[in-house]
Amino acid sequence: LVHYPSKLALSKLVNSLKGVSSRYLRAEYTGRVNRTGMGSVFWSRSYIAASCGGAPLSIIRQYIEGQRRPLS
Repeated sequence: LVHYPSKLALSKLVNSLKGVSSRYLRAEYTGRVNRTGMGSVFWSRSYIAASCGGAPLSIIRQYIEGQRRPLS
């Protein structure tokens, strides 16, 4: 769930989030991140953006927190 300035292009926001998270994950899990076949790319080039249609923020948060997380 992200709130960002409307003047910022969504593609730039996503690119920034992917870049920062990729560097963080590679540093945090050095040796555990499987790079086989990935080369220097961590995330795919695709993304999805959706609006929440005016649903209350508490409901959106509950939905996001209920998503499955990868096993550690």
